[in-house]
Amino acid sequence: MSARIRETAARGNGNGNGASAARKERAGVYVHRLEIDTTKRVEIRDLTAQVEAAVREAGVDTGLVTVSSLHTTTAVFVNEPQSALLADVEQLLERLAPRGEDWKHNDPHYSDCDRRNADAHLRAIVLGGSVTLQIADGALTMGQWQRILMAELDGPRTRNLVLQILAAP
Repeated sequence: MSARIRETAARGNGNGNGASAARKERAGVYVHRLEIDTTKRVEIRDLTAQVEAAVREAGVDTGLVTVSSLHTTTAVFVNEPQSALLADVEQLLERLAPRGEDWKHNDPHYSDCDRRNADAHLRAIVLGGSVTLQIADGALTMGQWQRILMAELDGPRTRNLVLQILAAP
C-alpha cells in the first residue's frame, strides 16, 4: 500500500503563558491530506494507523477527527477488518448493487459517463463518504475491534482523503 500524509494547513488559537498556553496553542483546526494508491477494482484498506499518526502529529489532546473521501466511488466507514467479514462486506455490496446490472448511469442514452461504474457509486452511498471520531487523551476513541476502513469501489486508482482535526481549547 502506498500512502502519504501531508499537512496542508494548521491554525492554532491562543497566546498565553505556561502549560495552559501550550494547550491553547494546539487548539484549532488541522487539515491533512491522505493519498492512497489502490491495486484492485474493489478493495478495503485499514487507514487507522495513518489517522492516528495525523492526530499525534497535530498534537491534539481532545477533539474530533473527520475522515472524508474526495471521491463518489470511494467510501469510509468504521468496522472490524477481519478478512472473512471484509469478504462478506464485498459480497453484500455485490448483492445490493451488482456490477453487471442494467443501471441508467451506465447507459449512454441517460448518462455521459464512460466508466460504467454505477455499481461503485451506489455502493459508496450505502457505506458513506466520511466518519467522525472523538479524540481523548491524544488518541482516537474506538472500540477494541473498530478500525477506520476505506473501500475502493472503482479502482485501481489514486484516491484522496481529507482528515480534518478539530482540537478543543
